[in-house]
Amino acid sequence: MRRASLLVGLALLLTLLAAPLAAPAQTADEASWRTNLDAWRAQRDHEIAAPDGWLTLIGLEWLKSGVNTVGSAPDNSLRLPAPAPAHVALLTITGKTPETANVQLLAPQGGFPAGLTLDGRTPREGTLKISDAHPPAITVGGLSLVVLARGDHFVLRIKDANSPTRTGFHGLHWYAPDLAFRVTARWIPYQPVRVESIATVIGTTLQLPAPGVAEFMLKGKVYLLEPVLEGSDKTHLFFILRDETSKTTTYGAGRFLLTGLPDHGLDQPGSLEIDFNRLYNPPCAYTPYATCPLPPEKNRLPVTIEAGEQRYSSE
Repeated sequence: MRRASLLVGLALLLTLLAAPLAAPAQTADEASWRTNLDAWRAQRDHEIAAPDGWLTLIGLEWLKSGVNTVGSAPDNSLRLPAPAPAHVALLTITGKTPETANVQLLAPQGGFPAGLTLDGRTPREGTLKISDAHPPAITVGGLSLVVLARGDHFVLRIKDANSPTRTGFHGLHWYAPDLAFRVTARWIPYQPVRVESIATVIGTTLQLPAPGVAEFMLKGKVYLLEPVLEGSDKTHLFFILRDETSKTTTYGAGRFLLTGLPDHGLDQPGSLEIDFNRLYNPPCAYTPYATCPLPPEKNRLPVTIEAGEQRYSSE
């Protein structure tokens, strides 16, 4: 009887030793981080697949000085795909630079086609106020047309909510979440703020304010990243960067990252949380018609950051 009890005890001990060790319990901070990250990634999928998302961008046409005729008929200087109306509008540009130029929306002979709207309303001929933050949108025949300033010129951005790139969207691709890529950086402000020249994929150059630099450790080495401020947004830092994964598993030109502000503000030394799990692709990863900024040389890091969004594939 005693021998049988010993054998049972020994068998139980061997079973316990063979069982895998239980994973350590997830802390409340880690659980909250993971929940927020999952929600942010789901929102990214939603934005990319939206009826006005980057997958709908099907054209980017340079506008010339003078009259630009727009429509699907062969006699237009800017051809739209069918079933857009034969003659949609005239975009007339006077002036030498976007800062001094005037862009007017005029009706073609016979008037604007039925169903055309400007910012959701019945259009009137007149001057368009060009702004990247709130560009005027012309919609007609399932297309959205937006005039933007790019460098010393204007462009017409064309979106189609029914484009094959959107209807064939199967979701984004991500690295598995990894807390090792959430770091606390030392914020070193510039005094005064610098203005950086940021090249774009279409050959233009952006002049963007750089308020400082973030110094952080990753994989045992110290690195520096310089963010810029984008437009009128003074609540986030915008990082344009490239790492060694760009050669293999992430978008070749680089990725973007938004963070909050340093704990003591932009003009004082402090600390800054950088979560590389929130790295995301620029619009150029989804369409050849976007005008993305490129990472400056100082933001091309000699380290593999296996975190965030991977290279996009429609398959």
